[in-house]
Amino acid sequence: MRAERQPQAQPQIQPQPPTQVQREAQKRGAARRGPSTPSGAVWLYGTHAVAAALKNPERLFRRLVITEEAQASLAAEAPLPWPIQPEISPRERIDQILAAKPGSGIVHQGIALLADQLEAPSLQEALLRPGPVLVLDQIFDPRNVGALMRTAQAFGACAVVAQDRNAPEETGALAKAASGALETIPLLRITNISRTLTALKDADVWVVGLDGHSQTRLRGEAFAGRRVALVLGSEGEGMRRLTRETCDEICALAMPGGMESLNVSAAGAVALYELTRTPG
Repeated sequence: MRAERQPQAQPQIQPQPPTQVQREAQKRGAARRGPSTPSGAVWLYGTHAVAAALKNPERLFRRLVITEEAQASLAAEAPLPWPIQPEISPRERIDQILAAKPGSGIVHQGIALLADQLEAPSLQEALLRPGPVLVLDQIFDPRNVGALMRTAQAFGACAVVAQDRNAPEETGALAKAASGALETIPLLRITNISRTLTALKDADVWVVGLDGHSQTRLRGEAFAGRRVALVLGSEGEGMRRLTRETCDEICALAMPGGMESLNVSAAGAVALYELTRTPG
């Protein structure tokens, strides 16, 4: 009779400590999420941003930290009952949670909400909504992105598109600058801008890049009857070469006052107004 083979003991594998590169990547990830923020969540702050989030049925909430004095202002914008029980805390505790120090730019108004980040729809799903598309090519400042989302919502854009590795993550600063628009207009993070522009063109969207050096002026009546994707580049470098080459058309804002350029969020507001205004 053949003896059965005894299972061999598996060697114990000792976990290797993280490398310096891995440690630095972990630090960068924690810094982007903010202090005391679990992975996949974001601390939102300020009355408008938190009120809009509380009214968004797509949001999942973890904590609502608020001063006693701020409850009335939040209830005025997001009527009670709230979908999460608030924790009444002193302002100093909220400062500590958000690392709101002098010069940090964090103005929380006594209100902080820890919530899961929103899931973005696909490009095809976003295009089911009406309106133009706003495409951001390497705009890094979360306040600029937030302001552009607010503008996009104001002028009826269907979505804001940004490249995943060259745009800020969903943060409290972005949400506060968006003043509630983060809850109402999708922010799509895509891998490749030029491929996305090609997909937009395949969906019968006319792709217009904004560049102050173009000799063609942006005029809304020229795009009557067409759906437009407006592409904005970074303030320093503008659109990248491949992004520019993928556009159907490059236009500049008409600025009779003689200014060479505007802040990117202001330029986006003027351009979206021009594209969506009704001639009359």
